Amino acid sequence: MKNCSEVTEFILLGIPHTEGLETLLFVLFLPFYACTLLGNMSILVTILSANRLHTPMYFFLGNLSVFDMSFSSVTCPKMLLYLMGLSPLISYKDCVSQLFFFHFLGSIECFLYTVMAYDRFTAIYHPLRYSVIMNPRVCVALAVGTWLLGCVHSSILTLLTFTLPYCGPNEVAHFFCDIPALLPLACADTSLAQRVSFTNVGLVSLVCFLLILVSYTRITISILQIPSTEGCRRAFSACSAHLIAILCAYGPIITVYLQPTPNPMLGTVVQILMNLVGPMLNPLIYTLRNKEVKTALNKVLHRTNHVPVI
Repeated sequence: MKNCSEVTEFILLGIPHTEGLETLLFVLFLPFYACTLLGNMSILVTILSANRLHTPMYFFLGNLSVFDMSFSSVTCPKMLLYLMGLSPLISYKDCVSQLFFFHFLGSIECFLYTVMAYDRFTAIYHPLRYSVIMNPRVCVALAVGTWLLGCVHSSILTLLTFTLPYCGPNEVAHFFCDIPALLPLACADTSLAQRVSFTNVGLVSLVCFLLILVSYTRITISILQIPSTEGCRRAFSACSAHLIAILCAYGPIITVYLQPTPNPMLGTVVQILMNLVGPMLNPLIYTLRNKEVKTALNKVLHRTNHVPVI
């Protein structure tokens, strides 16, 4: 039998083909991460502060802001430290944690987008019964359900990845611990892990996307039946921000995880967009497309003597 000394730490090789550009990338990426935290925190504080935003739609938007901040924080701090010239080493336990929370929070966002689509469907298709259907108890149950599903999904992927033996080499050709970068380092057959992870990510993405598609098909039909132009415009405005956010979220998932033979460089670029740009754009998308949020945010900024957003 082949000698196998277990790997106790991994070396993150960072972003491919960027040797000598670390300082430039640090200066470029740090404002994105700072804007992600600031923007999502502003949305969360605004929703908590404004009584008129204590509705199901904004409850789920607040959840999304928390997950966006957390999702970026799983990978970005370590990447920024590496770009500053600090050690690229990551312990085995930290690598396990990073992979788990990356897929945990990422899958929760997919489930949360699906729940938000259902919320919009209920608001437009059953306006008179909306407050009864989407009562606080149901909203909390749906939110907790997304967390539990995300935990199950991520636990399966993490167990499959780290029950494999890692005997060396320990150089991860990526800027964080993720399944496509770790499996080539395993000193055992990875075909089962590859098949199950491909199926698991694909199934979650496909089911969520189909449910969102069904919801928005019904929503579109309902909007087209609204007699007044103003009512139609308001309904479309309420849903368009969500649709833009969904497109930003599902594009990277398809590019990185659902390709039979993924391109490492393309995957890295898309992962950076997914970790840095996507979470930063969500507050802009929902704020710029939503008068209620802009008005409430202006009031919060006015109370704290800051310059209004508009």
